[in-house]
Amino acid sequence: MHLTTDIYQRIVAAKIFIDENYHVPIDLEQISQQAFLSRFHFHRLFRQVYKKTPLQYITEKRIDRAKNLLSENKPVIQVCNEIGFESIGSFSLLFKKDTGFPPTYYRNMAWLKKQQEKSQPKKFIPHCFIDQYRLDKESNNQ
Repeated sequence: MHLTTDIYQRIVAAKIFIDENYHVPIDLEQISQQAFLSRFHFHRLFRQVYKKTPLQYITEKRIDRAKNLLSENKPVIQVCNEIGFESIGSFSLLFKKDTGFPPTYYRNMAWLKKQQEKSQPKKFIPHCFIDQYRLDKESNNQ
């Protein structure tokens, strides 16, 4: 099916609405209204354009934001509320499904990695840069 420029722009406008509001409870009705389309027609066209359903897209946005917040060592319940999930249970299930880890474990591992980056920065620099800039050689100017 060929999309007209007008329809494509309306789908994009609805996606932008999701990008700006994913952190609050929004539903397909509200999103489809942004495109001035019925829920069913919008759902089909969104999936055609973005290769995922609107719900999959919202969940992806929320999980990506959760990863960032958890890596800042924020409490799981605070992250859950900040990204728009109404239940800690559904958040935890979806997060684990996406990442393979429960949110608390992910937060702890992200915090640990940040601590290692601070204490052992050379472990996180690609070897080619260490060689090129002779970072493994102690400078006599220090």
